[in-house]
Amino acid sequence: MSTVLMAGTRKGVWVGTSDDARESWAWKGPFFDVDQVYSVMVDTRGGKPRLFAGAASMWLGPQVHRSDDLGETWEATPNGGPTFPDDVDASVERIWQLQPGPDETTVYAGTEPGAIFRSRDRGEHFELVRGLWDHPQRTEWGAGFGGQAFHTILPHPTDPDSVTAAISTGGVYQTRDGGESWSARNQGIRAEFLPEGQQYPEFGQCVHKVTRHPSRPERLYLQNHGGVYRSDDEGGSWDYIGDGLPSDFGFSVVVHPHEPDTLFVFPIGGGANRYPPEGKARVYRSRDAGATWEESGTGLPHHFFVGVMRDGMCTDTHDPAGVYVGARNGSVYASADAGETWREIVRDLPDVMVVRAAALA
Repeated sequence: MSTVLMAGTRKGVWVGTSDDARESWAWKGPFFDVDQVYSVMVDTRGGKPRLFAGAASMWLGPQVHRSDDLGETWEATPNGGPTFPDDVDASVERIWQLQPGPDETTVYAGTEPGAIFRSRDRGEHFELVRGLWDHPQRTEWGAGFGGQAFHTILPHPTDPDSVTAAISTGGVYQTRDGGESWSARNQGIRAEFLPEGQQYPEFGQCVHKVTRHPSRPERLYLQNHGGVYRSDDEGGSWDYIGDGLPSDFGFSVVVHPHEPDTLFVFPIGGGANRYPPEGKARVYRSRDAGATWEESGTGLPHHFFVGVMRDGMCTDTHDPAGVYVGARNGSVYASADAGETWREIVRDLPDVMVVRAAALA
C-alpha cells in the first residue's frame, strides 16, 4: 500500500509519495509557487484519489485547484472556488480549510472572513452556508493574529445534518439541521485573554483546532489558545486535559486513526516566542484521552526555534499509523510507528502551513 502526503506552504504546495512502507519519499512541486496555500485535502472517496489545494494569489485572489493524477496535472474549479453571493458585501481572502463530508460528493471549505461553503459535487461548485453567515453572533467574532477564519470543519461521520466547526476568535459552533441553524458549544473553554470573571463566555474563545475519531464522534479534542480540552458530549461541555504538558499552548491536535483514546499535540510557548519549550521539537502523546501524557521526541531536533501551525500535523490510516509534522522552517517530519520515532522526510520548503496524508490502495 502506498502513501501520499501534501504539504501546503506560503509559496506553493508539494506532493510526496511513498511506495515502500514510508521508508523513502519522492516529491513533486512546487505547484502554485507564487500563492499561499493554507489548505489541502486528499480525497480518497470514489474510484481514484483527488487532491485539492486552496491557493491564494495576491493578484487573483483565492482559488481551489484539484488533481486526479496525484499532482501531475491540475485544474481550477469552474467558478473559482468559494465566492460570496452578490447580496453579501464580502469577499473571500483565503481558504483555510478543505474537508470531505460523510458522503462521496460533499466537500466543505472554511474561509477568511469567517464562513463555511459547501460543495455537493466533489468540489466543482461551492455555495455559502447561509445559516452560519447570518448567525446573530457573527458580527461579534474577533480575529486572531492569523485572521478570522473557520479553520476546523468536522462533519459527523454518520449524520449528514450534523457538523461541528471552529473559528478564531469565535469558538466552537455546531449545526444539527444541515446548516440551517448553529449554536455555540464552548462551555468550559477558557478565554484567558479576557478579564477575570469574564473568561468563560458563551462564545469568543480563541480555539486553535478541534479533532475527533470517526468511531466515537461524540468525543472531541481541542487545542485552545491556552489549554487542551476534551468533550465527551460532542461539545456540550469541555474538560481541561493539559496537566502534564510542558505548555498547554499550541496550535495543532490530531487523533490516532484507530485508537480514539490516543491523541497528539505539539506544545509551543504561549508568549511572543511561539517555539517549543527549551527550543526542542517534541510531540506529546496521550493514550488515555488526555489523562496522562508522554514525550515523543526520538529523531526530532533538539535545536528548533520555529512553530507548528494548526494544520501542521496529521495522520494517515496505515497500521501502524503514520504521524506527520510540518514546521515553519520548511521541514516535514514523519513517524511510521505512531509517534515512537521520527525522521525528516523533506526540508528547505517555504513555511509549511498544512500537511495532509492518506493511505492509497
